[in-house]
Amino acid sequence: MAFGSPILAVLGRPALWAEATRALAAFSRDGWWRRAPFLPIPNREYVRWRIATAYGSAGAPVAGDDVVAYLRWRKRQRSLR
Repeated sequence: MAFGSPILAVLGRPALWAEATRALAAFSRDGWWRRAPFLPIPNREYVRWRIATAYGSAGAPVAGDDVVAYLRWRKRQRSLR
C-alpha cells in the first residue's frame, strides 16, 4: 500500500476527522512544537512497537482500512464512557 493511503482513507471520511486529530495528539511526542520539524510526529520506536503489536514482529505496511477501523474503534470506545 502506498504511504498516502491511510491519510487518503481518513480524508474520505469526515466523520473520523476529529477522532484522527485526537489519535494524532495522543501519539505525538510531548512538546513537539518546540523541536524541528515542528510537526506532531510520533516517536519512531513507539510506532515500531505499535506496528509489531498489530502485525507481528515482521511488521507490515499500514493499510488505510486498518487506520479507519482503528479510528472507528476509538470513537466507539469513547461513546461507551
